[in-house]
Amino acid sequence: MLTKSRSTQVVFRDVFYITVISLILVGIGLPFLIDEYVRHNWTPSSFSPGYQLVFKKIVFSIPIAAIVLCKLIFDKKSISTQTWIINCLVCGAIIFFLFILKNPLVEKRNALGPVYLLLIFLFYPKLVNSNLKTCLLLFVAMIIVFPLTQALTHLQYGITELIENPSLLSAVIDRGDLSKGFMSLNYDAFVNIGIAIEATELNGFSYGFQLLSAFLFFVPRSIWAAKPDASGLVLGNHVIEEYGFNFANLSNPLVSEGYMNFGIPGVAIMAFALALTCLFFLTWLNSNDYLKKATAFYFAIHLLFLLRGDFTNGYSYFVGVFIGIYVIPKLIIKMTGTILDKKVWVNTN
Repeated sequence: MLTKSRSTQVVFRDVFYITVISLILVGIGLPFLIDEYVRHNWTPSSFSPGYQLVFKKIVFSIPIAAIVLCKLIFDKKSISTQTWIINCLVCGAIIFFLFILKNPLVEKRNALGPVYLLLIFLFYPKLVNSNLKTCLLLFVAMIIVFPLTQALTHLQYGITELIENPSLLSAVIDRGDLSKGFMSLNYDAFVNIGIAIEATELNGFSYGFQLLSAFLFFVPRSIWAAKPDASGLVLGNHVIEEYGFNFANLSNPLVSEGYMNFGIPGVAIMAFALALTCLFFLTWLNSNDYLKKATAFYFAIHLLFLLRGDFTNGYSYFVGVFIGIYVIPKLIIKMTGTILDKKVWVNTN
């Protein structure tokens, strides 16, 4: 377990190997990262959805685990001043590396919020140590920061254009993009419950088939041509066909997700499954394992996106990050620890 009982030297070793492997993987995906910076927001990516999921959600999340381990070192009692300074420099460098991978120019808002709120939880826990403080912080984030960041997450220019002509940022303000976030349909979840009921009356219940798009998200459509669409897209296509809407990127709350699959019993099933999941991650939040605590807090913030829906995107995005900040780092720690400990044992015998 990644607790304070592990020696500082061993934790530094874990940070080193996690960071090195992360750098190697990011290096492999460097063309994708460059494309994310250079590509216009309205231009479709040349990389497949599966490739994007692997790098944006898994690979680009691995540095978070190294930051969590740096926090573990900070929390150790009686570490030397030299160790504290070195850890500050290492942690600062990794946070800068993370910002390159996770910022409004390359990542959507629903993924940025949990990352930076997790950093607050790690290094400034007093800001989220009560329900009132957490509610106030989330209120400011959702009502002010979230809409304002749309000007960057939906920027129409590539990074090279902004560097060559910084005045384009002022053009964004003059065009009114800052105000669009406060007037757009980002909070359409309630209305979409009614749309889901209407669409279900026409198409019938899916009896769990719709959920397969989430649980089997890793299966490409080239292999499974009949793979169901995400429920948000299903509802989007419905309002396009029935009401002449011009976009299909809709949310679908967990409530209506259950209704589309099993009717009224499906609403209860989804509520029960959500309660069990929250109880499970609550045990992780209260554990002494720092990676478990970080994963649990990330999930708590990610719920804002997961509950809004749709379920396919909310589920697959969290699974990707879960692999990046917990599964892969645990494997790295296990493998390097086993190999190095075995090497030490051989040398001493």
